[in-house]
Amino acid sequence: MKPADLVGAILLTSARTTRRRYTKGAVLDAAAVADIQHEARTGKIAGPLSVAWADASDVHEDEAARRLAAAVAGGRPGVTPSTPRHSRIDLRADLDGVLRVNTAALAELNALEPLEVFTLFDGQAVEAGQTVAGVKVAPHLVPEEIVVRGEEVAGAVGGVVGLMPYRALRVTAIAGHPVDAKELQRFDSAARLRTEALGGIFDGTYNVTAPEPDLAKSEIEHLLAAALERKVSIVLVGGVSAGDPVAPFFEAMEALGGNMIRRGVPTHPGSMIWLAEVGDAIILGLPRCGVFSMATAADLFFPRLMTGERPTAASVAEMGHGGLLQADMRFRLPPYARHLATELDA
Repeated sequence: MKPADLVGAILLTSARTTRRRYTKGAVLDAAAVADIQHEARTGKIAGPLSVAWADASDVHEDEAARRLAAAVAGGRPGVTPSTPRHSRIDLRADLDGVLRVNTAALAELNALEPLEVFTLFDGQAVEAGQTVAGVKVAPHLVPEEIVVRGEEVAGAVGGVVGLMPYRALRVTAIAGHPVDAKELQRFDSAARLRTEALGGIFDGTYNVTAPEPDLAKSEIEHLLAAALERKVSIVLVGGVSAGDPVAPFFEAMEALGGNMIRRGVPTHPGSMIWLAEVGDAIILGLPRCGVFSMATAADLFFPRLMTGERPTAASVAEMGHGGLLQADMRFRLPPYARHLATELDA
């Protein structure tokens, strides 16, 4: 075989010469062919080397990975593919935010042998620079029709992975029943920590002081109405249980045209969290103010709210998968919550 016949061939075994190392899958150019043949003639490469030639219907592994990565990212800002390494490309977050994965499309794409796509969890809080997904193809040559089909699957949903960046949303906190100064301070500190850690604007903490239900209802209506006038996007409520159907807070919320999204959530700890909406604001509530100083399911929901996501009963129901927040699940939480105590630590 003439040296020219080897130009463009794909190396199926790795090789090392005096000049350099050639990895499996490398496309041989004229300089590489000359280098390898010289080393073989001098006995420095003793064993046989296997090569293959692509035909018109084949795509090289690196090009297939590049095309697959671009399709998986969907061309949207927030996730950037790296350069290929052994036919694998990592996708990294450009910003802090929440990773979204279309799991149905992911499964459909991975059913196309030999394409491989792997990700972190849908809804996971991630940081800028973090690897959130990877793509790879197994053989060195991939049929063009398989690559095209993978592009079609990902393109049909606008990309399989995306990043929802945190927004500078205005957040306020309300202690829904009278509390002492110490507990109010704990609540304020915890709410401020969460808001500012995710780039939000903390609007302050307010305490419902009236112990009588009717007076408390009137006070809560005033606080909520004032928050809506200040364009607050998220209201953190402490001390109101999802299991208390006659709590003044719920009555006040309904009087302002609000509605409950979900009483109790399929996660633990924090299963008594509740979610509601009033006007343009989302309310995230916990039964005790002090619980906001611990890591709970609230720290799964809050990052998503800080991207501007509006929860629904269906989206809350999906969070039961991975909702058992044991110590080994803390990686799902934003950085501020990973060191906080949790009920499961007791």
